[in-house]
Amino acid sequence: MIKIIQTDLSQTNHQQALITALNSYALDPMGGAAPLSDYVQQNLVNKLKQRSDYFGWLVFDDDKVIGLLNAFEGFSTFYAKPLLNIHDIAIDKNYRGQGLSKQLLQAAEKHCREQDYCKLTLEVLRENGIAKNLYESFGFRPYQLTVEGGAAEFWQKML
Repeated sequence: MIKIIQTDLSQTNHQQALITALNSYALDPMGGAAPLSDYVQQNLVNKLKQRSDYFGWLVFDDDKVIGLLNAFEGFSTFYAKPLLNIHDIAIDKNYRGQGLSKQLLQAAEKHCREQDYCKLTLEVLRENGIAKNLYESFGFRPYQLTVEGGAAEFWQKML
C-alpha cells in the first residue's frame, strides 16, 4: 500500500529512508548520476535535525521508500510571510507515472496553506521536460516580476 507521510527525523526508519531515497535520486541522471558522498550519507540527518526550517515528506510502498520531497522554509520580504522552497523531489523510476510527485506537491501545499505561507518555490533543470510539465500542471510558473525584467534565473557559486 502506497502512503505519503511527513518526514520525522527522530524516527530511525525515516532517517534511513531519507538517505536511501536521496541516494537513489542522486544516481539518476537528473540527480547528477553519482552516489551521495560518504560524508553526506553519514552527516545529512544530523545536519537536518539542527535546522528548524527543514520539512520533508516520504513516499512508501509498504515498508519500501520510493520517493521524497525535501524543502526549506524561506521568507518573502515582498509579502512579509514565509515561503517553502522545494529542494528535492524524486520518485523511484519503477513508480513514476502514477501521480506520486503530484501527491507530494499537494502535501507540501497543504502544509503551506495551514501555516499561512505566501508561496511555494522550486528550481527545475531546463531540459527536464517531464518535471516542468508536472510543475506547470500544478500551477508553477517561471518567476518574473515584470515582462521587461525577464524571468529569474537560478545561479550558484560553489564554496
